[in-house]
Amino acid sequence: MAVDYKALKNGGFMRQIQKNNFSLRLRVVGGNLTADQLLTIAQISKKYGDGHVHLTSRQGVEIPFIKLQDVENVKAELEGNGVNTGVCGPRVRTVTACQGSKICPSGCIDTYLLALEISDRYLGRQLPHKFKFGVTGCMNNCLKAEENDLGVKGGYTVEWIPDACTLCGVCVKACREHALTQTDKEVRIDLEKCNHCGRCVKACPFDAWKGEPGYLISFGGTFGNLIAKGEQFLPVIKDKETFFRIADAALTFFDKYGTPYERFRVAIERKGWDEFKKEMEAAYNG
Repeated sequence: MAVDYKALKNGGFMRQIQKNNFSLRLRVVGGNLTADQLLTIAQISKKYGDGHVHLTSRQGVEIPFIKLQDVENVKAELEGNGVNTGVCGPRVRTVTACQGSKICPSGCIDTYLLALEISDRYLGRQLPHKFKFGVTGCMNNCLKAEENDLGVKGGYTVEWIPDACTLCGVCVKACREHALTQTDKEVRIDLEKCNHCGRCVKACPFDAWKGEPGYLISFGGTFGNLIAKGEQFLPVIKDKETFFRIADAALTFFDKYGTPYERFRVAIERKGWDEFKKEMEAAYNG
């Protein structure tokens, strides 16, 4: 019986150099696994692999040396214990994320929740080539959002509250972009310099800054054979409805204009950034 290696790869089983051995890519959304899931992965590795796992550069876990004859048993035992296989090939890949505002003091958004929602909506969607989402919680950019086809950064839209301010100057010192200046009467913000990091909000001891969390999107990043930084041109997105409308539009654009084995960035450049920006701005404006 012929082996459908393409179907195996689509389901996360990647051929190794050793004949009929596969490195199994697992679904690890946002880099999170429970202790029980880790235990299951370890047991599967010992039982069906060679006793080790590989941690990928995109927060993934792979179990090498899975034999062809064990593929179905491995899938069943993993899924029976709450571990899902990943995806490969020309489709939306597993979503990566930093720990975000639920854990990190610098975080502006709940990155893991957003990663789960993106995954539920898009994971495995067929496209001309692979497509990667990455979510980082703040301007520290630990996840390197611009390396992704669609990268997300958390940020704040900030507002100064004069009645609460003592003009202590802490916010001015905290601002790394030098977007804040202080007089003896007020604190002024230069919106051209502000990068929405929210350090003023987090540093203020008197709650004199109000921060509204939102999303900054970059498009067309890639860090493989082609290295290019994703482009950010939309304002801060303040709600998920708008965010997903833009993400839908980006994937539709790729589906419409991309060709097989062509990354999202290349499709944008071939069609033209002006046209792409026009479509994304239309999605932003609803």
